[in-house]
Parts: sequence; structure tokens; C-alpha cells
Amino acid sequence: MKRALLLCLACIVLIPWGCGKSELQTTYEKQENFIQTFIAQVTKADTTATVTITDGVYRLIQYDTLDPRRDSLLWDGRVTLDYACYTLTSGNISPSSLVATNRKSVAASSGWALSDTTQFQPVTLTLDKTLVEGLRLGLYGVQPGDEGYILFNGKFGFGNRIQGTIPASSALAYRIWIDSIENN
Repeated sequence: MKRALLLCLACIVLIPWGCGKSELQTTYEKQENFIQTFIAQVTKADTTATVTITDGVYRLIQYDTLDPRRDSLLWDGRVTLDYACYTLTSGNISPSSLVATNRKSVAASSGWALSDTTQFQPVTLTLDKTLVEGLRLGLYGVQPGDEGYILFNGKFGFGNRIQGTIPASSALAYRIWIDSIENN
């Protein structure tokens, strides 16, 4: 009797967890489809665009400086860049889905108030575990002058946590403009 009661309690506890996990997996699969749609649209319009996938994170470079004589960003290296971060809720990126940027022209075109323009400066990041995983994996290998996107599902973002104006489990698309890199 005691064993049957424990088994029933375990089922009650585990079934909702399993459903939640299944729903989350379905969400991530939908987000992967959004990413694939976005990439297909861009590469169809720009046949010179290149796609790199690192552990499930996509980097789509439209202006590619890929030059074997130039350095690429390595783990624990530093990168200086401009960025615009969007939530990806379909196969398109729109100004209304912008959640962060350090590029004045992007903020202005999205209708953001520009009272404090001191925030519009390139940012320098170290490619280490303190970065959100999708951004860290997507930046690995960039070269100075690269322009494009880093796209990843919510698993590589903030997971099930709300982060500022970013809803939990959101797919993210970072528009990036690489200024410089420095490897240790």
C-alpha cells in the first residue's frame, strides 16, 4: 500500500514536469524553424552570405572578411562590436522586437527615444562563460569587419528566466558589426 501511494505521488509530480519539458522542447523546435526560415530568406537574397553552426547556434555573416591571414576570435579572446538584439517570434526580425542595442541608427529606426546618447558606444566582451551561451558560441570565430547575425533558440539564451524585457525561453537574434578582436 505504501509503495503504491509513493508510486502515485511520483506520477503526480513527474507527469506535469514531463509535460512542461515536452512543451519546452516543442517551443525550441518551433524556434529552430523560425531560425531556418530567417536564414533561408537571407541566403536567398544574398548568395554570398555564409552560415556557421557551433553546437546548435547559428552565425550568418553577410559581409564576410573570412581571410585565412587574419585572426579569428578564440575562446577567452575579446571582441569589440556594435549589436542589436531582437526576440525572434517568427521567421522575421522587426523593429518592434528590438530589446537592446548600442547602435544609434538602429534605436532611432525602431522608434526608441534617444535622450541619453552616451549608451551608443561599441561594447567590448570577453568570450568566456559569463556571456549568454548562444552569444558566446556565435561570436567564436568572427573576424574584424564581419557583419551579420547570431541566432539561437531559448535553450542557448536565458532559458526559462525573464531577462529585462526578454520573455522566458525566447529565441534571440543578434545583429552584429565586428570592430576588432584581441586573442590572449
